[in-house]
Amino acid sequence: MEYSAKQLQIIEVAERLFSQKGFAGTSVRDIAQEADVNVSMISYYFGSKEKLIEALFEIRMSESRSRLETLVQSEDLNPIQKINMLIDNAIDRLMGNQCFHNIMLREQLSSERTPVISDHIRNLKLRNLELMQQLVREGQEAGVFRKNIDMSLMSTTLYGTINYAIATQEFYRKINDLENMEEEEFQKYLRKRLSQHLKSLFKSTVTNEHHIEN
Repeated sequence: MEYSAKQLQIIEVAERLFSQKGFAGTSVRDIAQEADVNVSMISYYFGSKEKLIEALFEIRMSESRSRLETLVQSEDLNPIQKINMLIDNAIDRLMGNQCFHNIMLREQLSSERTPVISDHIRNLKLRNLELMQQLVREGQEAGVFRKNIDMSLMSTTLYGTINYAIATQEFYRKINDLENMEEEEFQKYLRKRLSQHLKSLFKSTVTNEHHIEN
């Protein structure tokens, strides 16, 4: 679905407020006030707060799906290059939009989950896993990747590592003596370290090189 500039503005404001205050803690009036529109305009465009967050997930899922599908279909990259790009895409997506990351993390850690958000998160995870499986299957068929790869743990390792790094940035700064580093420089540094670590980890996990079976 195509959204107008005004709709996109409302969605971006809602995303920021949902990140800060939670879905339940954010009212349509809060969003209207922050977006400098009246409540009836939000109702006209989206119908409800649930439909508004549905639009947000639709946009973010579409962005993610488009990038991953382009990667899967590429004929110019070998399997390990595709895995490396998958890792960098995941890092860029999660670190580049920490408001959306916070919404997902808050929902998954909450004892009182919002069904509409939980459903979207599950669909997003399933789609990402499906595309990751396609990449791995391609490497297996080429004889580059080993056969018995636990895809659920591979996905958990990728997204769990990035999520934890985002959630504990201040701690990472402290233990690595980076507290005086400028924020922009630190974000670049953290992305680079995550990229190097995950690529090394995934290479040893999926390829036949130096792998020891239990």
